[in-house]
Amino acid sequence: MTSRTYELDRAHVFHSWSAQASLDPLVITKAHGSAVWDDAGHRYLDFASQLVFTNIGHQHPDVVEAIREQAATLCTIAPQHANDARSEAARLIAGLAPEGLDHVFFTNGGAEAVEHAVRMARLHTGRIKVLSRYRSYHGGTATAVNVTGDPRRWPNDYGAAGTAKFFGPFLYRSEFDATTEDEECRRALRHLRRTVELEGPATVAAIILETVPGTAGVMPPPPGYLAGVREICDEHGIVMILDEVMAGFGRTGAWLALDHYGVRPDLITFAKGVTSGYVPLGGVVISRGIHQTFAHRPYPGGLTYSGHPLACATAVATIQVMRDERIVERSAQVGGEVLGPGLRALAERHPCVGEVRGLGTFWALELVSDRATKDPLAPYGGSSATMDAIAAACRREGLLPFVNANRIHVVPPCNVSDADVAEGLEILDHALRLGDAVSPD
Repeated sequence: MTSRTYELDRAHVFHSWSAQASLDPLVITKAHGSAVWDDAGHRYLDFASQLVFTNIGHQHPDVVEAIREQAATLCTIAPQHANDARSEAARLIAGLAPEGLDHVFFTNGGAEAVEHAVRMARLHTGRIKVLSRYRSYHGGTATAVNVTGDPRRWPNDYGAAGTAKFFGPFLYRSEFDATTEDEECRRALRHLRRTVELEGPATVAAIILETVPGTAGVMPPPPGYLAGVREICDEHGIVMILDEVMAGFGRTGAWLALDHYGVRPDLITFAKGVTSGYVPLGGVVISRGIHQTFAHRPYPGGLTYSGHPLACATAVATIQVMRDERIVERSAQVGGEVLGPGLRALAERHPCVGEVRGLGTFWALELVSDRATKDPLAPYGGSSATMDAIAAACRREGLLPFVNANRIHVVPPCNVSDADVAEGLEILDHALRLGDAVSPD
């Protein structure tokens, strides 16, 4: 029987990134830990962490209680006033950033964080142009979608929005004919350097990168790449922005993904995991140099809900839970000892798996019709009958996957149990047989 919730959704809700007539959304009625339940009582392992944000799992009681307590004390206040939740959240977040990034500008989410980081970089440098990589995603608002490097940009691409693209390192589908990670790193940096030179260094305000690209394919950069980008930025007075919206707050087995690479950017954007998605919050962590630009010059930007008390109290509670329960360490452990080895074992059994990539609780399976040619099971930015069938098989057996083009992203909560990982991998094992059916192997 169709529920009233479903009927009202189809009658009145306009969904993002979707053709409205073809939608058939699950009605989710409750969630706990690494699982959600639909209105028929069916349980699903959430191996998407929704949109890769429930880093501490669903309905953590300490965070839920912190939201209740804040609501009883101070639900909301305008951003020009100080409040304890915002002050403490800013202190904790700045404390996770590299030395010298001391201030936090709060937004409602990741796209707004990117918008403001780019604005800060442009005002700080007096330049307009922003460089970003193909195979990236930075958000759906005007500037964020124009620096995005995946096909969702195309219908929204303004062409003259002051952005330019370059190829980042991705050895599996190398644009540089590289055969090793070292070659890929050196050639990708040479390509970026030439791009800066030909775009005009004096015109470039910022280079923005996802520390580990997420939606575009979970592609950890090779050793030395981010340090090389930092060097190029320093040579030309370019602001380096690292987008940690998806990769931050434990997802890669570190507090911030940049911790793996020993690099210090000028600006860091964050969102998602900072509150485990319980209440929307994002922001920009700002270096002292850029902060000084606006010490005596008003920053021309703001939001009605910047540093909203409910959101900031949620961030404080989430960070505390992550510390108390060692969730960052758990993410690293489960990735290194359980999830990573389990996914590599799947690749050995299934010829449709071309590559396994990831770290922490941030992984992707690259699915191909032929390992030799690396032909993807779906076109970049699209889907296919085979990928749709694999996703449907996962859902039938009780797994919510994160599927994008020819990839299955395996991104459970950072504190997922070994038992839930084993259950999820077993379901994937069954579903991937549908991909093997089109492989010549």
